[in-house]
Amino acid sequence: MISIVIPVFNRKEYTRDCLQSLRKQTDQRFKVIIVDDGSTDGTEDMLREEFPEVEVLKGSGNLFWTAGVNMGIRHALKQDAQLIMTMNNDVITDERLLEKMYYWHEQKPAALLGALELDANTKQPIFGGERLNWLLNTIDEVLPRLSAEEQKGLHPVTHLPGRGLLIPRAVFEKIGLFDQDRFPHYIADYDYTHTARRAGFELYVNYDARLLTYPEESGERQIRSEKSFKNYYKHLFDLKGGGNLRDFTRFTLKNCPTPYIPFHLANGYTRRLFGYFLK
Repeated sequence: MISIVIPVFNRKEYTRDCLQSLRKQTDQRFKVIIVDDGSTDGTEDMLREEFPEVEVLKGSGNLFWTAGVNMGIRHALKQDAQLIMTMNNDVITDERLLEKMYYWHEQKPAALLGALELDANTKQPIFGGERLNWLLNTIDEVLPRLSAEEQKGLHPVTHLPGRGLLIPRAVFEKIGLFDQDRFPHYIADYDYTHTARRAGFELYVNYDARLLTYPEESGERQIRSEKSFKNYYKHLFDLKGGGNLRDFTRFTLKNCPTPYIPFHLANGYTRRLFGYFLK
């Protein structure tokens, strides 16, 4: 059985839509663990009244994504979960998501598997994984390189996002939980999957397992939607800023091969300092 861990803070309509989509799964071998970190919009009542099958853990109100996910994972592991999937509440699951995750897990039982992401509004694929080249300091997106006929099965990547990420228990037993001390919100998923890959685990995007997402709902997308000095500051220093300099520095020092660190830092700082105004 897959234990699905979903951290939430408000936005109950997204949570409702996500849980309703999970109810439609063709494979019902799963349970949902919600970590509610102090929602004030009626999320708690909605979960109790509409989704009694969901297990709800209450956070302190200061967990952010990583600590919230870790709380749910610890709980699932104590219940002897063998497969854990991390998921955000602002996604809609394709009805065959878990069916296809189970299928490819049987082929690659030790691998971490991510899902192909589609825009919830256009229903078009928008993210199918990335491959980071530390030497060249480049990130190649997998999806644009594939024809429509090739957009199926497993495709290897160097890291994976935490929305719809299937993780076997053996990974937690070998490398532990997400690094909530260094990465309280963003980059924790990329850091974790890089760490897993260095530990010998394979990473794939499962193009047969699909998620619908809302790109415009990301904290960084909202920060970029209106250019201002205040938002520029948030971009560089806020916990939800995609250009957070502290998180990028910590990520690089922890994951980048030592000879490439200076160039990777210099290139990354330049992109974050000036890229905000170019996108």
